[in-house]
Order: sequence, then C-alpha cells, then structure tokens
Amino acid sequence: MPELPEVETVRRGLEPVLTGQRISVAQVNRPDLRWPFPDRMADRLTGQTVTALRRRSKYILADLSSGETLIIHLGMSGRMLISGSQLGTFHHEHPAPAKHDHVVFDMANGARVTFNDARRFGAMDMIATEAVEDHWLIRDIGPEPLGNAFDGDYLVEAFRGRNTPVKSALLDQRLVAGLGNIYVCEVLYRAGIHPKRKAGRIAAPRVAGLVPIIRDVLQEAIEAGGSSLRDYRQADGELGYFQHGFKVYDRESQPCQTEGCEAVIGRIVQSGRSSFFCPKCQR
Repeated sequence: MPELPEVETVRRGLEPVLTGQRISVAQVNRPDLRWPFPDRMADRLTGQTVTALRRRSKYILADLSSGETLIIHLGMSGRMLISGSQLGTFHHEHPAPAKHDHVVFDMANGARVTFNDARRFGAMDMIATEAVEDHWLIRDIGPEPLGNAFDGDYLVEAFRGRNTPVKSALLDQRLVAGLGNIYVCEVLYRAGIHPKRKAGRIAAPRVAGLVPIIRDVLQEAIEAGGSSLRDYRQADGELGYFQHGFKVYDRESQPCQTEGCEAVIGRIVQSGRSSFFCPKCQR
C-alpha cells in the first residue's frame, strides 16, 4: 500500500489541476472497486468545483462546492494520472482509454484526471464535508505525524504499558496516521531501536526521540517524490526516488551503512510484514 509520502506526493501533484477547478464531466466506468461506489457518484461530482484538496493519513480528500467531500484511497495499485492542458511543469496529451481506467474527471481547465487501478483494491466514497472525521475510514485514525498534535509527550503516553513490538505500535493507525512498513523500518534504523523491542519497555527519552526522526524520514521521502515500489507512480507518471536512499528496507544480507559497523542487514517477519534491521546497530 502507498504510505503517507506517496499519498502526499500524489496530492501535491493533483493540487494545481484540481483545486479551484470545476469538474465538467465525471465518468464512472464500473460499479465498484474494493467496495461499491456511492450512489450517483458521477452525477454528484459533475459540475462541482474542488474547493480544497487535503490528505488525512493515506486518504486524499477533495472538498467540493456542493458541501460534500470525495474520499480517495489508492489501494495497492491505484494511480491518479493527469493529462491534457494544465498548470505545472509537465504536459501529457490525453491517452486512449485503458482497461483499468475506472474513474475519469474531465476538468473545465482542459485537464483530465484518471483513476487507474489494475488490482481494484482502491476505493472512493462521498460524505458531507462536515462529517468527514466521522466517516468509518477516518474516525479512528490517530494524529498526523507531521502535525502539532504528534509530539514526544503524546508518543510516550501512547506507548506506555504496551506489550506489542515497537514496529507494530508505529504501524497502528490508531496511534499515528499514515506510517507503513517501509518508513517504520527506516525510522527504527535511524533511532537504533530493534523492531522487536516492546513499545512499553523503551525509555521515555528514546520514545520521544522517535518523533523528529519520523518527521525527518517522511519529509525526505516527500521531497524525493515517495518510493516507487511495484505499481506506485506520482500524478505526472514519474517515479519517486526515496527508495535509492533506503538504509535498511529491502537490503537483506547487504552491509550496514553505519560507519564502522561490519554487520549485514537482517530480515524477520512480523505480523506478515518483513522487518529489515541491523542486528548490531539496533537494540
């Protein structure tokens, strides 16, 4: 699944094309993706202006002039592709319709935004904007890691008494929004914390120290355009480049990059996900 940096990168790519722009025609080419589309979705979108484009965790939120918000989840292979005349530094002509182009927005500014999803694990829903935080996909999500509500005091309290591994705690969307396997591996490597350490047994100063590391890793990934693994692409079709800066993720049996460390990167499986770590640097 795309993680916070990938979703934020897509949101930023879509913003100059969608924000303040009217959807001339919305086309919905199938009844469902992961779940059924909302009733009359194409009609409810057509003619509306996108007043704001936000992100909450791994969801893109498009606020509409109708007072509704379109909730978009990219899933495993969903891509929001831009073509036609638009604001920005790139220009792609409208391509011929593809098999997996499930939702298409033709904008009044001449741009076209296409939601393409080969595996159909993506999702879209619509809800009144004032009720977004109560939507079942959103309501139990924790604070944004780049927001003011996420700080050292919060994380120390969230970890207190938890007997789960720190890796699992950071992946828990109820504790912190948007973190996924890739970036948690990178965060724990920088922090020198083994992914199997019990969250509630880590000293408070080390827990609080995770906050700036999490922010640094996410900001660096956003600036690099996310990590292009398998199907992920930016909105303009370009690749992200943060994967070239991975210190541990997907580097099993390769040398640790910490100066003076002669260990090799190991891998274990936790809750069905691979955890990559340095057995010497991370304790």
